Amino acid sequence: MTNPRVILACVLLWLAPACGALAQAVRAVESVAITVSDLDASIRWYTRVLHATAEPKREHAGDGVERLFGVFPARVRTARVRIGDEAIDLVQFLAPSGRPMPADSRANDRWFQHAAIVVRDMDEAYDALRDAGVAFASSEPQRLPDWNPGAGGIRAFYFRDPDGHFLEVIWFPPGKGDPRWQQRADRLFLGIDHTAIVVDDTDAALRFYRDTLGLRVVGAGENYGPEQERLNAVFPARLRITTLRAPGGPGVELLEYLTPRDGRPAPLDSRASDLWHWHVVMTTPDDPAPLFSSARRAGGAPVSPFPVDADFPAPENAESLLVRDPDGHAVLVTRAP
Repeated sequence: MTNPRVILACVLLWLAPACGALAQAVRAVESVAITVSDLDASIRWYTRVLHATAEPKREHAGDGVERLFGVFPARVRTARVRIGDEAIDLVQFLAPSGRPMPADSRANDRWFQHAAIVVRDMDEAYDALRDAGVAFASSEPQRLPDWNPGAGGIRAFYFRDPDGHFLEVIWFPPGKGDPRWQQRADRLFLGIDHTAIVVDDTDAALRFYRDTLGLRVVGAGENYGPEQERLNAVFPARLRITTLRAPGGPGVELLEYLTPRDGRPAPLDSRASDLWHWHVVMTTPDDPAPLFSSARRAGGAPVSPFPVDADFPAPENAESLLVRDPDGHAVLVTRAP
């Protein structure tokens, strides 16, 4: 029997030329997810280095998870680690194993993505990361200059986890960032402010994240100068930065490198099992099936053949769909109660 979701998807694709792409009304960014080589080792690293709290491990196999990720045959182990109120989903493909992070990955390559973790005190956090032996991606914490009204006074530092994923610690001075980051806390690592992705064309990315998924632009500007170059380890770095948010959860930051323009595109054969894979989990009260047409119209592409009940990332999630944006970054849209 033909799956009714496939019929619906085909009807939506047929109607797409006559209909505008409607926003999906994403309700929240629930988490960011990364593919790791060893789930147990990653849990130990995130809990030891970033003081994350680990939730129980789970295992997924069969038709649902295979069709969700477009990987066959698939057996996946997962665990959610929480930093403050936000979460990172760690995903290990037991079968099939994917390719490692390219050793020469740079912050302007278009498979780049990071999670920005807010800290109570940058100097204390930097000392803690050094003591933990993390791999540096910046030379040291950078203070963004005061001439930049949107970012002046913010301090940030890039580093990498054991699989080479970029991470950032960020400190906001009074008057910058979400007011909750200024509240007194006994934790050093407070939570995740945003995830950042490198895009080739901001306007094309906005057609996907703003016009298709319904995220709202909350900030935009340009960053450049020696501080930005040392932070990103890219010379000469001049970035157009656009921040979007759903009603809940971390933001999504678009990084377009105006210079240099030598960042490499994501491999066309990228799969969810490859270790450079990230995806952003977004929840919606709506049926995600219309994304078949609207994602294509915005320059993206579905990975899942139709919305599936994959029991991922949590048992209560249902009717999930993995799609890629115009630059190949993945978004998992799930219908949540």
